Amino acid sequence: MPVHRPGTIRSRRARLGVAGTLLAALSLLVTLPGAADAADTPARGQAHMGIGVAAHDGDTGSGPSGSVTQTEGVDVASYQGNVAWSTLWGSGVKWAYSKATEGTYYTNPYFAQQYNGSYNVGMIRGAYHFATPDTTSGATQANYFVDHGGGWSKDGKTLPGVLDIEWNPYGAACYGLSQSAMVSWIKSFTAQYKSRTGRDAVIYTATSWWTQCTGNSSAFGSTNPLWIARYASDPGTLPAGWSYYTMWQYTSSGPTVGDHNKFNGALDRVQALANG
Repeated sequence: MPVHRPGTIRSRRARLGVAGTLLAALSLLVTLPGAADAADTPARGQAHMGIGVAAHDGDTGSGPSGSVTQTEGVDVASYQGNVAWSTLWGSGVKWAYSKATEGTYYTNPYFAQQYNGSYNVGMIRGAYHFATPDTTSGATQANYFVDHGGGWSKDGKTLPGVLDIEWNPYGAACYGLSQSAMVSWIKSFTAQYKSRTGRDAVIYTATSWWTQCTGNSSAFGSTNPLWIARYASDPGTLPAGWSYYTMWQYTSSGPTVGDHNKFNGALDRVQALANG
C-alpha cells in the first residue's frame, strides 16, 4: 500500500483550489454583460430607427388601442433592402420614411429605391438621419444629411427630414456627451437643417433616452414636430415641451416590412406637414 505524505496531499489540494478559482473566474467573464454586448454591437452604418429603443425599452408588439383617427406609416433602412411598396400601399400604409444617412460616413445603398419607390406608389415620404453626436458636430451632420437625400421640396409629397436621436448602439448611451452638450448638439443640427431647407426637422426619440441624455429638455417642443418611439398600446408620457406627438412608432415588429407608425391625424394632416 502506498504511503501518502501529508505535504503531498496539501500540495494537491492547493493546486485544485487554484484551478477551481481560475475556472470560476473564467465562468464569470463569459457571463459578463460587456462580453455579450460587444458581440452584439452592429457595424458602423447599420443602425436604424428604433435599434436602441427596442434594446433598452423592449417591444410588447401590442400596438395602439382606441379609435382616434390616425394614418399608418412605416420607416425602413438598408436592412429591408428593396421594398415592395405596392404591397405596403395595398395594406393601408400611406406615408414612409427611409434612412438616408448616418454620421458623416454612411449613406443607405437602398435609399433611391426606397425613397423614390414609396413616392411612385402614391405615398407621402421623407428621409431620416441617424445621429452620432460623438463623431462630428450637429451642423456638419445636418449638411451631410441634406447633401445626401435629406432635403425638402414643396411638392405635397415630401415630408421634412427627421433627426433620429436615441440610444447609442455602438457605445455609451449618451455618446459621451453631458446633458447640456447634447442639447447644444441637437440645436446645432436643427438650426442648420432649417437654414438649408426652410423647415424644422422632426425629432425622433424615446422619452427614456431624452430624459437621461438631455435632462428632459423642453427647448424643442415649440418648433420641432415630435416622433415618439414607444412599443406599447399607447405613446406614454411625452418628453418635456411637447403637449402632443406628430408621429408614434408603436412597434419594431410590425405585420409587414419596416417599423410601423401612426401619424396623429387623418391623411390631410400628413399632407399639411408635407406642405409646411
